[in-house]
Amino acid sequence: MTDVTTMPKVEEITALFTRADGSYRFARWGRPIVPVVFGVDAATLAIVKGATEAVVVLANAKMAETDAEIGANLMIFFFRDWQELLEVPNLDQMIDGLSDIVARLDDAGANQFRTFRFDDAGAIRACFSFIRMDAALDEVPAETIALNQAVQMILTWGERAFSAQPPLAEAKGVAVIRPEIAAVIRAAYDPVMPAVATDASHALRLSARIGFGGAA
Repeated sequence: MTDVTTMPKVEEITALFTRADGSYRFARWGRPIVPVVFGVDAATLAIVKGATEAVVVLANAKMAETDAEIGANLMIFFFRDWQELLEVPNLDQMIDGLSDIVARLDDAGANQFRTFRFDDAGAIRACFSFIRMDAALDEVPAETIALNQAVQMILTWGERAFSAQPPLAEAKGVAVIRPEIAAVIRAAYDPVMPAVATDASHALRLSARIGFGGAA
């Protein structure tokens, strides 16, 4: 049972999956996760894949060597300039409106972007995660960046889910997932919970799983 001191309130859970337009939109992966990482050396690749595996284990989700439909379904790109994405072969076929997205992110000075693809039932089918290594991220340990990305891809969090407080905390100098966020991830992947939800009452069920581990 989760420590009541770290158990998130229902309204806090609701906020995690509330979109900018006020709608509630939750989805988890509906298939095993197959990650591939671009733009890093072997040491960083091991860190990124290790963080991904750690979050997948936390969620009690699954990983695989390949996705029968698209090969890899979690694609993580590290780079220095948004314009580099326009040179990636076939990426424009996977990301609709890539040129416009790149222009918008470049103008905004953004250093991260993430987009999901969904199956017919609405569960996550694929995730594309882009990290532009600017001066700010250059100061962040690779382990922290990797764990943050892993948390962000495991569920469809709302755009402002972590605007007030990031999903990670520091314990003895090491980045860790905040206990309340870890609890939400575990509850979200409970087999009795739906893979997709668009009604905020879903947050009540998540709260029940977190607090009591009983029927939801």
